[in-house]
Amino acid sequence: MSKATLVVMAAGIGSRFGGGIKQLEPVGPSGEIIMDYSIYDAMRAGFDKVVFVIRKDLEKDFKEVIGNRIEKQLEVAYAYQEVDDIPAVYKERFAERTKPWGTGQAILVCRDVVDSPFLVINADDYYGKEAYEEAFRYLTSEHTSTVEVPVCMVGFVLKNTLSDNGSVTRGVCKVDDRGMLTDIVETHNIVKTADGAGIDEDGKITVLDVNSAVSMNMWGLQPEFFNTLEKGFEEFLDKVDTSNLKAEYLLPTIIGDLLIEGRAEVKVLHSDDVWFGVTYKEDKESVVDSVGKLVDAGVYPEKLFE
Repeated sequence: MSKATLVVMAAGIGSRFGGGIKQLEPVGPSGEIIMDYSIYDAMRAGFDKVVFVIRKDLEKDFKEVIGNRIEKQLEVAYAYQEVDDIPAVYKERFAERTKPWGTGQAILVCRDVVDSPFLVINADDYYGKEAYEEAFRYLTSEHTSTVEVPVCMVGFVLKNTLSDNGSVTRGVCKVDDRGMLTDIVETHNIVKTADGAGIDEDGKITVLDVNSAVSMNMWGLQPEFFNTLEKGFEEFLDKVDTSNLKAEYLLPTIIGDLLIEGRAEVKVLHSDDVWFGVTYKEDKESVVDSVGKLVDAGVYPEKLFE
């Protein structure tokens, strides 16, 4: 039987959500959180293990809210993303750093608990069941590749991934006629506008095509990627100025650079599902409403994992 692991990045501080632990906010009719629906969809698609990437200080709350319950459904492992989980030679240099190092580091800390093809997701994003089915099918199929890093990515339509309550960050993608990614740009401050979407630069809006393919950090990777990621992290730390306390080692940027260097190829899988998430505290009401409609439509039972 083909095996694949779901890696859930849940170490985010959630500062824009008012300081609370946004990943643990209940949104379902029986107290489910967004991660419940992600794991439910992944299990139905065929994933047999989940790895939660969390901070150590979240561990107790996290296990009480979801971890202990999910352990009854499938294999569970934990990886811990901490600011000081860097090679020893760099620790003194970045002693004043308080923020973890981004999504690249979040994946790297999983290297000892992931040994099968794996799908990366954000803890506070709802992706829809189609995305997991597409990803599992691709990850567990045979592919021939001559590059160092074979990757798949579930691409979403930009207009389906916007928030009514503020700006979002998306990896804006270019895809060729073979469905392969040719470029990805990590784009900040994307807002919904009267005409569609744009980048808000101090009040000046740069228009974006609302039908653009975007990355939602839903990447399908192979275990060999950890070697590339580890070497790249050291190269990244070498270049970071010690005064830059917010520099991040970001997965879309890493993969974009590998594409440019000809070391990676990325198959873009398509999903028309509508994203929702709790980027902002004000998002919660609309998320609860969206989940309720999916339950009413029979997509999910009123109580998951009964």
